[in-house]
Amino acid sequence: SLSMYPTFNIGDRLICEKVTYKFKGGPSVGDIIIFHPVEELQKAGYGAGEVFIKRVIGSAGDTVEVKRGKVYINGKALEEPFVNEAPKYSMAPVVVPDKNVFVMGDNRNNSYDSHLWGPLPKENVIGRAVFQYWPPNNHFGIIPARNRVFAAQEAPAVAD
Repeated sequence: SLSMYPTFNIGDRLICEKVTYKFKGGPSVGDIIIFHPVEELQKAGYGAGEVFIKRVIGSAGDTVEVKRGKVYINGKALEEPFVNEAPKYSMAPVVVPDKNVFVMGDNRNNSYDSHLWGPLPKENVIGRAVFQYWPPNNHFGIIPARNRVFAAQEAPAVAD
């Protein structure tokens, strides 16, 4: 799907690395992960063996909120140069439970993600996207590390 556009397009091929999370305890904020669908997605018709790809936005204990076209983590607006466009929806604050992550597609307005079906249990995570190899003339190479593409910025206090 186009849920990760403009980072990835339909037909792009990636290499998923599965070993790191076995030793370090799971994904970090900013990682682009591959995972099996949660029960909510399976009820919507997706098979348990299908795979999805999204970016980790929040981890256990974080409060995630969407308002005024921005994603907020623990009250700080995210600087997201990789998104297709600002979200055109709002989402009440959600506290990410232990052993879960909050995931969103980079195409915020065209992504069936945690803002609709809730946090993702870490047990559903298969691995992280680390290398794009197809098409070779379009973004061929290592997928940038999260610390180069994801940063929280101080947000001015805004009245609700």
